[in-house]
Amino acid sequence: MSKEPTLLVLAAGMGSRYGGLKQLDPMGPNRETILDYSVHDAIQAGFQRIVFVIRRDIETAFKETIGKRYTNRIELDYAFQDLTDLPQGYSVPEGRKKPWGTGHAVWAARKVVQGPFAVINADDFYGADAYRVMSGYFEYSGKSGMAPLCMVSYALENTLSHHGTVNRGLCQVDKAHLRTVEEIIDIDRDREGSILGEDSQGKEVQLAPDSPVSMNFWGFSSEIFDKFGEYFQNFLKYNGHGLTSEFYIPAFIDDIISKEGAVCEVLKTSSNWFGVTYPGDKPFVQEHLAKLIKAGVYPTPLLVD
Repeated sequence: MSKEPTLLVLAAGMGSRYGGLKQLDPMGPNRETILDYSVHDAIQAGFQRIVFVIRRDIETAFKETIGKRYTNRIELDYAFQDLTDLPQGYSVPEGRKKPWGTGHAVWAARKVVQGPFAVINADDFYGADAYRVMSGYFEYSGKSGMAPLCMVSYALENTLSHHGTVNRGLCQVDKAHLRTVEEIIDIDRDREGSILGEDSQGKEVQLAPDSPVSMNFWGFSSEIFDKFGEYFQNFLKYNGHGLTSEFYIPAFIDDIISKEGAVCEVLKTSSNWFGVTYPGDKPFVQEHLAKLIKAGVYPTPLLVD
């Protein structure tokens, strides 16, 4: 197994709530995107390779806007999340236009990723310490000979949007080990300030502000792709007829923990998460980036040829 970790960036999302390709939207003072800061942090933490998971229809725009920035900085590759990329014997139901979700996006990279790799969302800011923690975990797991399986968690109240609902992977943790993770959708505060969402059974649930949640910052080894394929096939068997059903990473992780006894380490970080789900989130992100630049965490401009 290669010792140098790969950063797998999920950048194929449709951006329906944001109203455009937020992966390409400038956020920094010199037109830097959130992704630029993520790549910067990953390189500083020792990641040697980046693989972007994108859609064919944004390939040209993405490579011209994002990809070319890193051609001379780090090894690059691409994987494509295609609606028709399915296990043998399955087909796309008539009328479906939406991709199959984050689990499918990871599986899409099965031919281009070898060794340890971290998964992130292109439009989420995770913070420099989170990448250092993940890189350190890969180094530790490599020396110990174990297959890496981990996630970086954040407090739920620090991941909400003031402009609409969000979906989060709600985690139950025991002694730094992930016990369960459930995708909770449509999370928002009510008029009294309580945090409410809808669980996988469609039931409204109240959530504690300090609940640990997954923001799709996962650590794996490439051996996991076969398992992703197996569980994706099972997902399609029961949910493949749906026009909007999605194969989520948290659902996959929860299954391999409960059914196979997998051990997933939960990593702590001093970093703060922030991201853009709605257009109204952009000023908040810009303000926080400006504070980090002023504090000397990042140079400006971030990218210097």
